[in-house]
Amino acid sequence: INATVAGGAGTNAKAVLKTRMLGGNPPDTFQVHAGWELTDTYVIPGLMEPLTDYLKAWGVYDKFPEGLIDIVSYQGEVYSIPLTVHRSNVVFYNKKLFNEIGLTKEPETWNEFINALEKVKAAGYTPLALGDKNKWPAGQLVENLMVAEFGAKNYNALFNGELSFNDERLDSSLEKMVQLMDYVNVDHAALAWQDAARLLYEDKAVFNLMGDWAEGYFKTLGWTPGEDFGWFELPGTQAVFVLVSDTFGLPKNAPHRENALIFLEYLASTRAQSVFNPIKGSIPARIDADPGNDPYLIETAEDFRTLIISPSIVHGSAAPEAFVTSFNDAVNNLVTTKNVNQAKQMILWAAEDVNLLTD
Repeated sequence: INATVAGGAGTNAKAVLKTRMLGGNPPDTFQVHAGWELTDTYVIPGLMEPLTDYLKAWGVYDKFPEGLIDIVSYQGEVYSIPLTVHRSNVVFYNKKLFNEIGLTKEPETWNEFINALEKVKAAGYTPLALGDKNKWPAGQLVENLMVAEFGAKNYNALFNGELSFNDERLDSSLEKMVQLMDYVNVDHAALAWQDAARLLYEDKAVFNLMGDWAEGYFKTLGWTPGEDFGWFELPGTQAVFVLVSDTFGLPKNAPHRENALIFLEYLASTRAQSVFNPIKGSIPARIDADPGNDPYLIETAEDFRTLIISPSIVHGSAAPEAFVTSFNDAVNNLVTTKNVNQAKQMILWAAEDVNLLTD
């Protein structure tokens, strides 16, 4: 590892990496989210080597789900090795406070969720912890509301060019985000995602919608899954797995290419995937790797095999980088002004700029 760049969700690292790649100074390999973050930024400009033949030579090509292989491929060639699979439509909660407040069941509908938030607010705790200092956590909330409002099939169709963004379900998604803002901590704009998650650990907040890297974070704080914290899917998204996958690719002109290939082969192994993922709070991308004995990860691994997969917007899987940036700006504007019409128009402009449907 020749460079470590701090920054929540890799915000700063992505900027450094892009500068190096475009400047002809690539690392041997790097972490990149599956989907458009990989293909639009690095594959289409011709900066990456295809890995299809290596995956087949290593005997692992068929060990990854077909849907995931599709997301890391471009024009029939695989360009990165999936290491982790995260789910980002998860609401984590503090079980002690949940029980003390008198909440008796995990919310399954939007009205049940709002009623639970109201009870928490009345009890004097922060109902929904949010840390959107880096914008994307608020965007992640909205993308999950979109999954709930559109349904997985129609949400996916937005990014396949089959459905227009100019849809009343986008309005209702944004309206629900405005509704949720009545329940978040007042200092949300000053906090990173892990600061918001820590509010649960400190018994200051009850709920937090976050990718399941938060599960790994809670465990580093000493919390036990199923005992100290629980989880459920954001109501309306129970049948959907909103996907974020960490992958590693091979840049052209990698300075130590052969060593990089050895490392990539190891990342594709069951050993690497079974050891690394439980620590991070993710499940293995390989379907034959062991997710460990963590009850959350076991449940999530089963959901990954059986549920509909929808790609995340804010983590670069669903749409090009230009759209992601503008989408996050639109949500940030919504959080600040609560102007649904303005936020929708900003999203429509963003979609139009990358040739997605808007009429």
